[in-house]
Amino acid sequence: MHSTTKSHRSQALVWLFWFLALLALACSGSLPFSSAEAATAQTPVPSPDLLAGVATHDHSGRPLFPWWSNRWGRWRRIGFVRWRRWLRRQQRKLRALSWRLRWAAYWAQLALTGAVTMATVVDWLTHSQLRRQLGALPVLYALLDLLQVREIVNRYCPTQGEVDHGAVALVLVLNRLTAPRPLYKVADWFAQTILVHTLGIPAAKFNDDRLGRTLDVLAAHSHEIWLDLVNQALVRFHLDLHFLFYDLTALVMQGDFADSELVDYGFAHNTPSDRPKVKVGATMTGDGFVPLEYAPTSGRTADLATVQHNLERLRHLLDHHGWPLGEVLIIGDRGTLNDELAIAYDEHGLHYLAGLQPQKKLHRELVTARAEKEFAGSPLTGGRGGDGYFGLPSTVTFTHHGQTVTHQGLVVLSGPMRRAVRQSRATAFRELRSDLAVVRAKIGQKRYRSVKDVQARAETCLRHSTVGKLMQVEAYTTPGGTELRWWIDCAALTEAMRRDGRYLLVTNDPTLTPTRMLERYRAKDGQEKGFEVAKQDLRVRPLYVHSDERIEALVLISLMALLVYTVLERQTRSHGLALTTRRLIEQLESLAVIETHCWDGSSLCRLTPVNAEQTKLLEVLSTIIAEIVVPRLTTGPWTGSIPQSVALSPPVMRVAIEVG
Repeated sequence: MHSTTKSHRSQALVWLFWFLALLALACSGSLPFSSAEAATAQTPVPSPDLLAGVATHDHSGRPLFPWWSNRWGRWRRIGFVRWRRWLRRQQRKLRALSWRLRWAAYWAQLALTGAVTMATVVDWLTHSQLRRQLGALPVLYALLDLLQVREIVNRYCPTQGEVDHGAVALVLVLNRLTAPRPLYKVADWFAQTILVHTLGIPAAKFNDDRLGRTLDVLAAHSHEIWLDLVNQALVRFHLDLHFLFYDLTALVMQGDFADSELVDYGFAHNTPSDRPKVKVGATMTGDGFVPLEYAPTSGRTADLATVQHNLERLRHLLDHHGWPLGEVLIIGDRGTLNDELAIAYDEHGLHYLAGLQPQKKLHRELVTARAEKEFAGSPLTGGRGGDGYFGLPSTVTFTHHGQTVTHQGLVVLSGPMRRAVRQSRATAFRELRSDLAVVRAKIGQKRYRSVKDVQARAETCLRHSTVGKLMQVEAYTTPGGTELRWWIDCAALTEAMRRDGRYLLVTNDPTLTPTRMLERYRAKDGQEKGFEVAKQDLRVRPLYVHSDERIEALVLISLMALLVYTVLERQTRSHGLALTTRRLIEQLESLAVIETHCWDGSSLCRLTPVNAEQTKLLEVLSTIIAEIVVPRLTTGPWTGSIPQSVALSPPVMRVAIEVG
């Protein structure tokens, strides 16, 4: 019987047949043998009917079991090996998937129980995180960009270096406005701000050597750079030049300046006379007290000696912008007017209003000639009792080198000033009496025994007191020894009290009424506040550089910062925002950008939360900046704009990005 397996189905049938045959033999209790063995064993041969359904061995040469055939078995073994490999791969994948699922379930269980938070996961993914200071930098940067600070500096100070001088000047101005630092600390401050991304310059490039080299270059073109900046401010912000204020301030220096032509000892109000200083004369606009012109001078220079040079510079500036000289009123302090200058104003065709320090007897008599009761009928401002301002018109004559002019004067009696002067005098009298009492208590001790010694000590006390000229002292001998007595000089005190609160205003503008004269003169306090901002908020003093060139350059940087400071305050006030620039910077100081770097090399910049007050402020500032934007008048070697790659909130983006 031939058995050939051609398919899996036939193989299954053959296996089933053999299983049934073996089962039948097991049930009959006998086993099959070959015919030869049966003969030798002499066992009965089963009937042929019993073997009819049993397949016997085929002697044709084919294998009894075809699945073990050499021809077909090789391919089947190859298929089995491949199938086994594929099965093993699937097993490995299942094991990996099972491992991941077990770990995911484990961390999910930890997260649900609070053992793992989202912050923990973010921390695992984070490689490093930096906090970049933002604050008011977008607003200040936008204003500096509008004024074209970087372009103007690069136009006059080109360089082939990696960092242009305009970028250095820009960074120095921003540092003055936000967080003033000495030169050697500017790089550290720069590294902590968003300016690293804005300018695309490494912080290490702003070391003190590079900053010093930039200051040396700026000094050679400081005046030209300043005039271009003022030109931009006048055009973009439409500054009113009808009223200008001129005054001087002193900057105290630190260190030794033996070879300096600027640093010197001299007199200046509210500054110690034993410290070297540099004086800066500045002209500011009445419209926002924006600095318009300035010049650094030696600390020994008298205030009056700077006025003539300032007039020349102002004439040049006004002529350049086509502003009529006859429409300008220059307002100065009492230290900026004398006979020579009054005539010079007429010669230059400029109007002035200034206080006059009465050096001549004629001018002193104008101040004290009127009785105090005459002022009561000429009030200039309201006030209770004697707290107001009163004024009496007069004429003031000036004579210099044979030239004589007569200008309009106003003798002002200030109630608040008179009260302050008398209170100060009373305090000085008490201190002087205490000093004299100490001298009298020491009589009889060494160097206090003779009348001459005691008199000398008492007169020394008078010289050191502000009211010493109003007091008389006398040392005399009595039977009991030396005595000391003192008394007030009533005539001198009466004369001094007659001058209390009085000062003289003079102008060559015939259109000014007494009330307008006082109003305009009192407005000069705004310039004093500007100097205070430069010295305290911008920290222009003390200066730690030791060359005249770098001093001039740092004064330029400080005046540029003051220009931006005053312009921003002027614009915010015009929009009904009653905030100083310092207060504005403080309110935005908490704004920062969090820069996150992940392990895969990606990074993310996010703005810290902005409160409602900051959001409102930024919206107003964005409106202010948008209104200032006008087409550029000039083009320089560099066109700057804040890059849009930094992810910021919408209000800041409007301020920092849309300006460009």
